[in-house]
Amino acid sequence: MNLDIKLHNEDLPDQLVLSDKIAIDCEFMGLNVERDSLCLVQISTGNNDAHIIKLNRETYHAPNLKKVLQDKKINKIFHYARADLLFIKKYLKVEVDNINCTKIMSKLARSYSDKHGLKDLIKEFTGNDINKNLQTSDFGGELTEKQLVYCAKDVVYLHKIFLNLEKILIREKRDKLYYDTIKFINSRVNLDLASFNTDIWSH
Repeated sequence: MNLDIKLHNEDLPDQLVLSDKIAIDCEFMGLNVERDSLCLVQISTGNNDAHIIKLNRETYHAPNLKKVLQDKKINKIFHYARADLLFIKKYLKVEVDNINCTKIMSKLARSYSDKHGLKDLIKEFTGNDINKNLQTSDFGGELTEKQLVYCAKDVVYLHKIFLNLEKILIREKRDKLYYDTIKFINSRVNLDLASFNTDIWSH
């Protein structure tokens, strides 16, 4: 696959026009939102492209990116949206609407499997076996070509995965259950920010 990768410093370009359905992923310095900062946001329109925004971690001034994230007309596909939205809300100070999450879709659609990671979904629905070794690399400094390709592959397959999972949800009559569930995602993020990160529905 030939990837069209563009690295943008601090924000998306003013003249860039994206589609009305985009895939989004983020890279952090770690998984503790209070300690580890948001470093990168990757966006794909589904055409083997990846716009990688290297954020200014001193200011997080990115008005064009924030406008896209807040645009309710743009559908945004994440994998494990809970984590990405947590860091986006903490550091970019915006609430994202019109969200889909392929991890939640997979858990509801693929009850035949207990493997719902992005690598597993990419393998099943595209036939590609991606390397996730760079998942724990340092995204806070100068980015290598290998890191850029890794970041791109985290978003370029999400449109196809979404469509395949949606077909299964509809076939198994679980689509309404999914769309009712995804409505809770921003509340789940708010609970995480308030340190209620366990299952509040448990006994």
